[in-house]
Order: sequence, then C-alpha cells, then structure tokens
Amino acid sequence: MSVPLGDLRVLSSALGRDMVIVWEIHTNEKEVTEKEVTLHLLPGEQLLCEASTVLKYVQEDSCQHGVYGRLVCTDFKIAFLGDDESALDNDETQFKNKVVGENDITLHCVDQIYGVFDEKKKTLFGQLKKYPEKLIIHCKDLRVFQFCLRYTKEEEVKRIVSGIIHHTQAPKLLKRLFLFSYATAAQNNTVTDPKNHTIMFDTLKDWCWELERTKGNMKYKAVSVNEGYKVCERLPAYFVVPTPLPEENVQRFQGHGIPIWCWSCHNGSALLKMSALPKEQDDGILQIQKSFLDGVYKTIHRPPYEIVKTEDLSSNFLSLQEIQTAYSKFKQLFLIDNSTEFWDTDIKWFSLLESSSWLDIIRRCLKKAIEITECMEAQNMNVLLLEENASDLCCLISSLVQMMMDPHCRTRIGFQSLIQKEWVMGGHCFLDRCNHLRQNDKEEVPVFLLFLDCVWQLVHQHPPAFEFTETYLTVLSDSLYIPIFSTFFFNSPHQKDTNMGREGQDTQSKPLNLLTVWDWSVQFEPKAQTLLKNPLYVEKPKLDKGQRKGMRFKLCLQTQNFSLTESTKERAVMHQRQLSLPLTQSKSSPKRGFFREETDHLIKNLLGKRISKLINSSDELQDNFREFYDSWHGKPTDYHGLLLPHIEGPEIKVWAQRYLRWIPEAQILGGGRVATMSKLLEMMEEVQSLQEKIDERHHSQQAPQAEAPCLLRNSARLSSLFPFALLQRHSSKPVLPTSGWKALGDEDDLAKREDEFVDLGDV
Repeated sequence: MSVPLGDLRVLSSALGRDMVIVWEIHTNEKEVTEKEVTLHLLPGEQLLCEASTVLKYVQEDSCQHGVYGRLVCTDFKIAFLGDDESALDNDETQFKNKVVGENDITLHCVDQIYGVFDEKKKTLFGQLKKYPEKLIIHCKDLRVFQFCLRYTKEEEVKRIVSGIIHHTQAPKLLKRLFLFSYATAAQNNTVTDPKNHTIMFDTLKDWCWELERTKGNMKYKAVSVNEGYKVCERLPAYFVVPTPLPEENVQRFQGHGIPIWCWSCHNGSALLKMSALPKEQDDGILQIQKSFLDGVYKTIHRPPYEIVKTEDLSSNFLSLQEIQTAYSKFKQLFLIDNSTEFWDTDIKWFSLLESSSWLDIIRRCLKKAIEITECMEAQNMNVLLLEENASDLCCLISSLVQMMMDPHCRTRIGFQSLIQKEWVMGGHCFLDRCNHLRQNDKEEVPVFLLFLDCVWQLVHQHPPAFEFTETYLTVLSDSLYIPIFSTFFFNSPHQKDTNMGREGQDTQSKPLNLLTVWDWSVQFEPKAQTLLKNPLYVEKPKLDKGQRKGMRFKLCLQTQNFSLTESTKERAVMHQRQLSLPLTQSKSSPKRGFFREETDHLIKNLLGKRISKLINSSDELQDNFREFYDSWHGKPTDYHGLLLPHIEGPEIKVWAQRYLRWIPEAQILGGGRVATMSKLLEMMEEVQSLQEKIDERHHSQQAPQAEAPCLLRNSARLSSLFPFALLQRHSSKPVLPTSGWKALGDEDDLAKREDEFVDLGDV
C-alpha cells in the first residue's frame, strides 16, 4: 500500500503517534491475509533481525511518498518487503537479477549509513545511545535507500538499526563471509554453464594455450615451479617467464624481481611486469639482491630480448591515494538523497565533476596504455611494467593495452579470460581493494572499477568492436559486491585455494566448489542475458587458406622491416593499414640491451625506496605518441585490428548508465542511446526478413542471424538509462539551463512574469 507521508503527518498531529501505529498494524493484518509477502532466502542464508511498519521513501516529483512494508537483515543482505511489491512485478521487460532484488542490498554493497535526528543527518557507527527516526543507506552501486522508522516500534528500531550497523560495518573474519555459508549449503546444486569457455588460467595447459594463441611460445615458457605455492603465495601456481631464465632464479626472493610475461604482439614484442625486491636494510642482503638482479639481467640480455622499455608505474604514474581521493569526490555527485538536492547541485555539477579529477585519471590511464601500445606496435619494443607488488596498476595498464591491441579481448569470452589472467591470477587484492572485510578503509581503492570505466570509454567510442555491451560492464561492476561468487572475494589464488580446502591439512573433507561470476545464468534469465551481448558486434570475416597464407607472408615482411629498402617499407606500411595497424614507420632504437645503460641506476633504486624515473626523453616520447595517435585516428577503423580511444577532454565522458541510473531527474523518457538502438534493431529485423525471403527463393539454408533483444521494443516507453530505469518516475522540473534555474525562483513567481524575447538567430 502506498501511503503519502503528508497524510500520515496530519494523522500523527491530530490523533497522536500511538493511534497511528495501531491503525497501521491493523492495515498490515488486513493486507497479509490477502497476500503474504515472503522473504526469499538463498542456500545458507539466515534471517538476523527485522522490523515492521517501515516506510520506504519514494522520491516522486517534489512530493515524498512512502511504500509500507518490512525491513529485514540477513547474513547476506538488507531487504525491504513492500506490500505492493507484486504490483510493480509486471511482465513487461523487467531486467531482473535472480540473486539480488530491486529492494535488496547485499551487506558488502553498503557504503555509508546515516541517521536523521530532528531533521539533522548524522553518520551512524558503533553503539548508538539514541536511535534515528529515519535511516539512509548509501550503496557502493550508488543506490540510495531511505527508510522512515517513525511509525515502527521502538524495540524493533533498536534491533534493526543495530543489526544493520554491526553486520555491515564491523570488521569481519574471512571465514565468516557469506561466501562460505553459501558454498557449504549449495554444494549439490551449483550451476555450471556448459557454454562457458572462459579460460581460468589455473592450469599449466591454459597458459600454454595463451602462449600458442599469441605466438609467445617462441620466446617464453610456462613454468610450474610455484605449484602448491611453495615458492611464492603472491603468484599463481603457474605463470610465464622468458625462456633463458632459469627456474631456480624464480625461487630466490619469492618471485620478486622476476620479469613475468603478460602478452605477446604479432610482431614479436611482448608486455611483461615485474615487482620490486623486498626492502632490506642489511648491507649483506643488499649485496645479495644486487648480484641476483645482475644475474637476471645478464640472462635476459641476449637476443631476442635486446630492446626493452621500462615503465615505472610506482613513481611515474598514478598513486593509489590519487585514485581513492578522486573516486570519493566523484561518487558524491551521484549519491542524491532527494530531488531538491539534485537540482541544488545541478548548478555547479560540471565544476564539481572537474574538481573530482576522476575523468582526468581515466584519460591518463588511456594515454599511458596508448604510449605502451606505440612502443610495442610502432617500435617493436618489449615493455616491462614495474610496480612495487605488480598487482594494481600493472593489472590495469596491461589489461588496457591488450584491449587495444588484441581483438580477442573484445569478445565476451576473451574479456573474461583477460580478467582471469591479469586480475584474478595476477594477484589483485580484491578483498582489500573492495574492503569486503571492513578492516582497513585506507586499502579500499577502486582500481578494478577504474579499469571497467576505461573499458567503457572504448565501448562507448567504438561499439561495433565489442561483443559485449555497456550493460554487461554495469552488471559486472555490481557483481563485485555479491558474495556468492569467488571471483572478486580473494587477494590471491593461494588465499582462495587455502580457504576452500584445496591446500589444507584436512584431506577427508570435500573441497568447496564456488561459483564464478562468469556463469551469468546464475544471475539472469536467458531473455535478460540478451542485453549483455551486442547485436551490432562486427564479427571477424573468415579467410580462405590462400588469403591467410598471403597475410602471413606479408606479416613476416613487416617484422623484418629493418632490412627492407625505402620503397619496400612503404609497401609494408600500406599493408599495415589494411590490417588496421598505424601508419607509423618503425624507428630503429639504439641497442642498449635490457637495462644495459641503466642497470646500476635501476638496481640501486629497486633496492631502495622506489624505482627511479625512466631515462627516456619526455619530448621524444611525446612526439612519438602524437604521431602514432594522430596517424591512427586519421584512417578508417578496423574493428578487428588495433583500436585506440580518443583522449581529448570532451571525448572522456561519464559512464551514465552506471552512475546515473538511479536518479530519475537524469533520465530521458524515450530518448538517449536506447532509442537509437531500438531503431537499429528494427533495421536489422527488416534486413533479416529480406534475407529470409532471398534464402527461400534460392532454396538455400538460412544463415544464423543476430538475435535482436526482444526487450528493446516501444522505445518511447523506455528510459535513456534502460534497462535499469524502465518505466520509472520522472521529475516534473522544467528542462532549463542550470545556471538560470536558481534565478527563476518559485514556479508561482515564474508564471506571473512577462514573456521575454529571446533571439535564437538562424535555426
């Protein structure tokens, strides 16, 4: 039942609070007899506390309304059970998550909790002496929930508020996460998608397959020296190193100071990463470390490892503190409590957006990835990424480089395999960076979310190049906080295997099998999953054997361009454009070798505070980058070749679907990208219909056609933020320039003003 809060306030003042509560409870009993609202629990989920007679605020235009129901807290989520929930449960194309409902908040998704005391908003934490009349929950997926507790029994208010605060903000132990309760209770009914071919990179075979796919097996080898994590708990059980490197060297210093392979380009250049050695103060240990690094460099300093550029991400790039600070400011722009707050901040929204520096950080990440791409693609140089632990910015930049250079990573399976390889097996500390245990807020840095935002910029600028959609990226970001998937809830493969019973002493108990987030059937029905696949994706055309042979021959010419004449170079460059490679001639670099001139300098800093700045001239780097960047953007785009984003200021945009999807005032009814997509799908259906008629006339077998999502129909009824804001309310505020909205005053005053002449010029 929808109850206007204004009416309740009138009743409260006229009859007194006690009589209002009695009236509400009586209504509740009547409603329950007609339709029982049940709480759906997952396997292993337990109810902890609940409160009835709770009003969930619904911001509708300038009036506040409330939906009456129960507020419950389990060991998995906070849920609101509204009495009119079924009325909203229509069959018309709802994009539903089977695990987390519209009014569900997983405990890991809670960001901040506020209470309202006498119209004053205060942050809630720890033990409370006084309990609020209103509860506001800010979520990490940027939803804002407001619950009125004014008509709830005092005992229930204490129980529900204390329970929510404790179970969302108190530090936890890893084994107490709901992840383990669910895995234990659902061992016999775990869902596995037989069509899911994501490479998990948890076996030696997976790494060998990736080496063969990228032709990296000519210079690199997969090693099993860390099998059982007996050498290093930070690294995966299997990884790839340069072929000349003895496996014994990996065992020294627990895998630190070892160049680890990430990916190989078609021209033979490769992307590698390396972590710093442990910092020791003892002179004897320092000398041992120095001789160890000398041995590593001498081993690698042999053909074909002579041209290597180092990128020190620890000192020459972003800091984790910058990312954390920028996102903390940025997210506040979207955590809107009410319509009035939206319009008040709208006047200065762009200046607030700029001052957060989030979009500038995205631009810097994309620019750094393009610089590395230029070194590998145009100069045939290996690139070594250096970072203290090689598990944050190394994951980010290496993944972006592969997204730009490898079309396989733009398919859904390829993208998921990339995340498995670079982030999950790469040792990114998801448990700490997402602060799942609530043990250290300073460690909570949204590095993976920054990566998804950078990928969205690519998807937004080059939609046909990606098999997945922005909706896929949005639900993937939401999955960071759903604790039934193991993908984003551990700091390393070792931590996962140890806590799942695979590395423990107890061999009698059966190891737990956890779901991966890549099994999308757990969260979405097949009808909803169609929105995760891009119907406009341009599939790579298949070539016959003769064409492939010719291309292989021309690629060989391109990789050996150091011995070609100028005229032959021009022909090779023309062929590069046909393969969507940049029109930038490869520049011969002086063969300094792997750190030949800078070895002593780098070793000194590797053993000290941080790795020093590169010796490359910034002017030379900028010239090469600009030539490479402008040349590529001056040519037609091949969606199955090299793919570079625009990084000029206006081209870096806000990921509207993720950040604005819960704000009704920011939506466009029947407009935006969803309207464009609907028209394109209509054209696709018409083309398919014509193709079917042609096939029938020629009695040929019908070719498989791209399935247009049936949810994208009647676009005039959809929101610009579809599918997350389908048929939601919209603000009645007039669409006016934000700079003049404040000056207009009240609407009554606006109606009394005389019309003003505005010269629109030539339209």
